[in-house]
Amino acid sequence: MILARHGATAANLSRPYILQGQGVDLPLDPLGIEQAEALARHLSGEAIHAVYCSPLVRARDTAERASRAHGLTPIVVAEITEANAGHWEGKSWDDICEHWPEERRRHDEDPAANGYPNGETFLDVRDRAVPAMEKIAAKHRGQTVLVVAHNVVNRAALAHWLNLPIKYSRRLPQNNAAFNVVVFEEPKTRVHTINVNKHLAGLLPPD
Repeated sequence: MILARHGATAANLSRPYILQGQGVDLPLDPLGIEQAEALARHLSGEAIHAVYCSPLVRARDTAERASRAHGLTPIVVAEITEANAGHWEGKSWDDICEHWPEERRRHDEDPAANGYPNGETFLDVRDRAVPAMEKIAAKHRGQTVLVVAHNVVNRAALAHWLNLPIKYSRRLPQNNAAFNVVVFEEPKTRVHTINVNKHLAGLLPPD
């Protein structure tokens, strides 16, 4: 499985960052379009048998661009949509620090136990996304599939397959339009690479 993050939106490029979650469904920013096209070019030579994506516009657009060279139509999977960020959707981290300082502190310490207020925890995201991805992998045993999802979704899934406590999943980098390679083999799933971004040279904004 090639597990990619969508290209950047205006919210991704805002400083401070603006949380999109499920409720802020922005299209790709012009830079995000360039990132998605770079991902598509990089994967054009791969023998990809199917493409799956989140229902959110930023993921669908990225997946559609990456699908063209393979003559495929992305299949939408609701379970791999981004985390529900609750009251924090559409808010910047500065706003969150000002109005929810204690909730922000607890979330930073352990997002698996302390989720987004009125939203999901990282465990909630793992528990819906990982089974859906593993079902995709089982359906395409022996094949390569592309899955385009989101920052929290990818981090929670990767932490699960790496046997890391989900509270540490935020330490796994996930650039916009970067990808990870996950190999589903018996008796275990193996994370082969994390956050491949060589194809994004000149397209990554400074952190």
